Formats: sequence, structure tokens, C-alpha cells
Amino acid sequence: MHVTAPRHLVAELAEILLGRLDAIAAEMAELTYENIEFYRTMVVRPEDLRASMRHNFHGSISYLADPDAPSIDLSGPAETGRKRALQNAPLPEILRAYRLGAQHLWEQLLHEARKLGGDAPDALLESAGQIWEIADAQSSALTNAYRETLAERMVETDRRRSALVAELIDGPSSDSDTIWEVARMLDFPFQGSFLVVTAEALTVGDPPLPGLDSRLRALDVGSAWRAQPSSETGVLSCPQRQPVERILDAVRAIATGRVGVSPLYDRLDQTSRALRYAQVAAQSLPPGAAAVRQLDDTPLTELVMHNLETTQRAVHRILGGVLSLPEDDRTTLLATARAWLGAHGSAAEAGRALYCHQNTVRYRMHRLEEFLRGPLDDPRIVAELSMALDAVGTFPTLLEHHPLPLTP
Repeated sequence: MHVTAPRHLVAELAEILLGRLDAIAAEMAELTYENIEFYRTMVVRPEDLRASMRHNFHGSISYLADPDAPSIDLSGPAETGRKRALQNAPLPEILRAYRLGAQHLWEQLLHEARKLGGDAPDALLESAGQIWEIADAQSSALTNAYRETLAERMVETDRRRSALVAELIDGPSSDSDTIWEVARMLDFPFQGSFLVVTAEALTVGDPPLPGLDSRLRALDVGSAWRAQPSSETGVLSCPQRQPVERILDAVRAIATGRVGVSPLYDRLDQTSRALRYAQVAAQSLPPGAAAVRQLDDTPLTELVMHNLETTQRAVHRILGGVLSLPEDDRTTLLATARAWLGAHGSAAEAGRALYCHQNTVRYRMHRLEEFLRGPLDDPRIVAELSMALDAVGTFPTLLEHHPLPLTP
């Protein structure tokens, strides 16, 4: 490459500045502290900033001092970008410091050019474009390194939080010390208000609850998630003042598949139990549905959850004949039975609730009685019917003729 006379003059100016490397780096650092408030917080210590300025200045000025240099050394800005990302320094403020530094470098070159006199000022002006290209290259190298480091940190943070959620779900919940430590690392209280959410992905790899994090932050709800190929499971830390229904509304607004939500619980060491509720709630929804369901923490719910196959056999023994009817007939008889039980056996009250005549209620209940294991004046038969209706109301899939699958 042909090296022009102006380029040699600029190299001479750069050599002069190399002799004042430490002083110029200190001046750049002082300018940064004076003009950018962030640096006055001392997140970046003075010795760190001076060293960074020296490294960056040395790379650019060494390139200008050697007309035959094939390329500029960008290791300084790349190292600065990585370090500042780890320090959580805001990128706009870092780039502003770079612009101040580039301006100071230009002023120093101009000062030396005027001292040298002759063609030096004109040579410097002719090389101005190249000097600002160097500043742009350094800013780009810093930005790329900063963003890469930030992305790596986010991945590492997500992996760590995912592992911590796994400890809550799979680990020994009786080990209070361990759970306390997990709570600290997740920035959760050990005691508070928590929900477990499990969401089914319609397509492997696609987020089942896209955009939920920002909605939860707006509600001041903390969250930590464990992602799996076909689902995501999250633990939500809810502020006491936030109604659960608002949180459920946020989930409903973006659900793409079946989503189960546990009852509220108040200690993190109860997370594995809460997950069981969330899983059953999700799996009790129709396959392919984009819906959210939360189970109540009732004795019957817990009994059914932990004895699902036994409960299903009992439901089919009690309601077997009804379940074999056409869907319209079955739905009508079960709805009438619920209303009759809710009215404490009063056909008149049940009729008002169903908007039909009380004789219609009596007719339907007599018809239902034909499918039961005894007459409805037998308290044991009424108790069996009540249990079966509560069970299928909570777990509609118990009406099916195959066991409800559960994730262990």
C-alpha cells in the first residue's frame, strides 16, 4: 500500500503522543468523571478506568504511529466491553465515554500538529476521516463484546435459575437450610405467597407463555422458570397486595396451550406439592385447548389427586350407567343432580336454579336413580353421588374411560 506524506506526518504526531501515554490516559479518565455521572458512582474504579483508557488509547495511537500497520488492535475496547457488561455499566454511558476520549485524542493530535507547524495541521485534517473510522471501529468492538457478554450472562442466569427451580421441585424439601439458600439466590422470600404454573407448549421449542415475564414485572410478581422441550414450569412470588385473579388474567392473556396453576401456598418448601396441583390442573383441560385452570386446595381435590385411578373406578361404579348415555342426556342428568344436591334435595329449589318445573326435576332424579346403586332416600347413595359429582366437576376427564395421565 502506498503511504502518503500526510500519513507520515500523522505518524510523527502519534509517536509524540505515545511518549505521553500515561498522562493522556489520566486526562481522559478525569474528563470522564467530570462529564458522566455514572462513573462518579465508582462502580468503575479510577485505576480501572485509567487502565482501560490507556489500553484503548495505545491501540489507536500505535496504529496511527505505524503507517504500515495492517489493522488496528481492538483487544482494548473488546476487553472493556466485556468488563463493563460484568459490572452492569449502561452501554450508552460507556459509548459516551468513548466519544469523549476520541474527542480528547483529536484535540491532542491537533495541539501537536500546530506546535510542529508546516504541513502538519493540513496533514492531520486530511487524515481526519481515518481517525474517526478508528473511533467507530473501537466503539463497534466494544458494543459487540458488551452485548455478547450480556447474552452469555443471561443464558448463565437462566440456567442457574432453572437449576434452582429444579431444586425446589425435585430436591429434598425437608432440608430447610437448602430451601432458604435457594430462596436467597432467587431473591424470593422463604415465606410469602407463591404459585406454581406449568404450561404446555404446542410446538417443541416454542415458548408456551410468550411475553409473560414483562406482564408479571408490571404486577410486581417475581418468577423463576424451568424450561423443558414441551413445557415450562415456573414458581411465582406474588406480592400480598396483588389479587391472584389479576395474575391469572395475565397468564390467560398469552396462553397458547394448556396451563395449570396451583393453589396459593405460603412456604417455598411446599413447591413440589404445589406442582402436583398445577400438573393435574393442566392435564384436566381438553387436549389442545388454550386455557388456564387453577385447582382449589380442598380435601377432596387432594384425595382424588393422590388416588386418581381408584377415584375413577369409584366414579364409574357410581355413575357408570349414566356415563354410557348420549352426551346430551348425560349432561342434563348430571346438571340436575348437582342442582338437586345444592338445593338439599328440594325439587322446587332445584327447578328454580335450572329454570324448569319441579316435576321435571323429580322426573330426572327418578330416572337418574335407575342408574345408581340404590334409592336416593338412602344417605349412603346420596353421599356416593355427591362425591362422584364433586370429583368429575374438579376433574372432568374422570368421565372418560381411560385413566388420566399424570406426570410423576
